[in-house]
Amino acid sequence: MISRLFIVSLFSAALFSSCVTKKSTEKTDLEYPYQITTTVGMIADVIGEIVGDRAKVTNIIGTGIDPHSYLPATTDIEDLSSADVIFYNGLHLEGKLGAILEKQAKHKPVIAVSESLTDYDIIDDASESDPHLWMDISAWMKVTENITTQLSEFDPANAATYRANSETYQKRLVELDQYARQSFASIPENQRVLVTAHDAFSYLGRAYKMEVRGIQGISTESKAGQRDITELVTFLVENNIPAIFVESSVPPRSVNAVIEGAKARGHPVKIGGSLFSDAMGPPNTYEGTYIGMLDHNITTITKALGGMTHNKGLNEKLSD
Repeated sequence: MISRLFIVSLFSAALFSSCVTKKSTEKTDLEYPYQITTTVGMIADVIGEIVGDRAKVTNIIGTGIDPHSYLPATTDIEDLSSADVIFYNGLHLEGKLGAILEKQAKHKPVIAVSESLTDYDIIDDASESDPHLWMDISAWMKVTENITTQLSEFDPANAATYRANSETYQKRLVELDQYARQSFASIPENQRVLVTAHDAFSYLGRAYKMEVRGIQGISTESKAGQRDITELVTFLVENNIPAIFVESSVPPRSVNAVIEGAKARGHPVKIGGSLFSDAMGPPNTYEGTYIGMLDHNITTITKALGGMTHNKGLNEKLSD
């Protein structure tokens, strides 16, 4: 059954999208560096690569924090209010920020970077769209193009610089995508199964031909029941899956329940590592960048499932 809250959020999102698309993004009286506020670190990192010193980028949902259930602090509202332009993911990732973003859209451009992408199929289940596009590097390249276009329209005086910086950055994304394809292809075919705390990796699975199972649904707001855990335990045992993964922004309770259930049936399952799903690593670290975040995930998954890859990742920068 679709909840009343979900119906309200759909109505709010539709109204909000209408407000944003009718508002011009161009601003002619900018003072440099102008202020950009983002909701999640993956977006902030991309924008920082594109704008350089032309803007100051402030992100409000940080390391290890779940954006699905995040409630904004007073300082977050102040950062949104003081911004010249706001970028958020959309597709209901920041569900509890909807009303605040809608209010801000009356005064400034508020842009959903993952919506209105051309030539890309958004994954939907029975009740919602999957917002985790960053797990497919090719999708995040399209998001990067969208951000570049929006920034160029907002600040046309620096459009050429933004496009040049974006082109340089996207070359690094192409290398990362190639690394992902090579690494995942090295995993024995019968072990290309990624089991995680919640269903944040479907785009990764589709892009790189991995079967993906999440204990919880697309949103961490959904709860895993005993039946879900029992069915997943049976799957792990019958398919001899060696590892399951925790996530940096999701409590490991349900993962531990699955491991205990498999152990009780005579099938030991190890924790293959901690993956970054809805948030990047700590600030000022390699894993605290989008490329480092994905490099960590690719390398960790590949090694845990029996594939061959670089010990410290594509760029030999991963932490021990």
